[in-house]
Amino acid sequence: MAVHVKVRSGGLQRRERYLAYGMMAPAAVLLILFLIVPFVMAFGLSFTNQSLVPPLETVVDETTGETVQRQKPPDFIGTDNYQNLLRIHIFTMEPLVDEQTGEVLRDEAGGIQYERARTYLRPERLEELFQIDLFGTRYLVGAGDASFYRSLLNIFEFVIIVVPVQTSLALFLAMLVNQKIRGANVFRTIYFSPVVTAMAIVAVLWFFLYNPSDGLINNFLKVFNIGPFQWLEHPASALIAIIIMSIWQGVGFQMVIYLAGLQEISEDLYEAASIDGANRIQQFRFVTLPSLRNTTLFVAISTTILAFKLFVQVDVMTFGRGGPENATITPILHMVNEGFRSAQRVGYAAAIAVVFVLIVLAISLIQRRVLSYGDH
Repeated sequence: MAVHVKVRSGGLQRRERYLAYGMMAPAAVLLILFLIVPFVMAFGLSFTNQSLVPPLETVVDETTGETVQRQKPPDFIGTDNYQNLLRIHIFTMEPLVDEQTGEVLRDEAGGIQYERARTYLRPERLEELFQIDLFGTRYLVGAGDASFYRSLLNIFEFVIIVVPVQTSLALFLAMLVNQKIRGANVFRTIYFSPVVTAMAIVAVLWFFLYNPSDGLINNFLKVFNIGPFQWLEHPASALIAIIIMSIWQGVGFQMVIYLAGLQEISEDLYEAASIDGANRIQQFRFVTLPSLRNTTLFVAISTTILAFKLFVQVDVMTFGRGGPENATITPILHMVNEGFRSAQRVGYAAAIAVVFVLIVLAISLIQRRVLSYGDH
């Protein structure tokens, strides 16, 4: 009898396992076709000089003996794309010295004058990334692709600001619309409606809102004698303007996820905490937040991945340039420009894609490890 029960239990477990595999299969197939396979293909292209429109070469047809033109196949160039993409060098800049007196030259403000950056960068075929003064010495940072490193700096700034702000705001809105008040569904719809609106439409709308002369935002600030501001035309404010728009557009998605998590928390927990003398803040700290741990983990990781995918709003609002002065350029925009617009270097764009995917994957794994610390 005991053996019979064990056999039935094992068969049931196998059926459940096969059922789980069957339900997982569609998602696994899509993941392989649209994520893993393209990544492998991009990895292969990154070792070639493949271009969007390959040059023509003249060859002799072996069958007819006639001279024909055909597209030149891409050449294998090894790691040249990666070397040019990741190459970086730091120079110690020398101050200018008066040839007669030997004294260091200074400008009108008393600052030391240095040699032109071009004298350092041109022999090395590098682009200027930035200059920095440390301990009385000026350093020049040059890179093989300064736009790529600038795009990384921009996207990390975007992620560092957007993820915590959007996650916190989403939790606040979720708790707000979770209240049993009249019209709560209306507010849920209002907060979620930007999510289902196409990003290109949202970007165009906010482009007009940010208009320096006729935009609604500047006209509103004029009432308080503030502005007007060149939101998208100034390097210091362009990325901030896109951050504000992105938080407004995406917060409704995280709000819905938090709302589902809040509705799964048992009211008995709040009643028990209330009996123990916990106030609203203590209930939020010791009941709500611990109960939303897994939800917060999912929201944080998904928001991070979505933030790293920043492209459409920058592409639309800066007309594909990532300006001004590369202040809003992102890795994906840089990849698209290199592979399909200006340079049309598909192999080089593939190298950008591979490096960026690995960076995002590493950050997501670290983030998951940090946020899930203490679960077991």
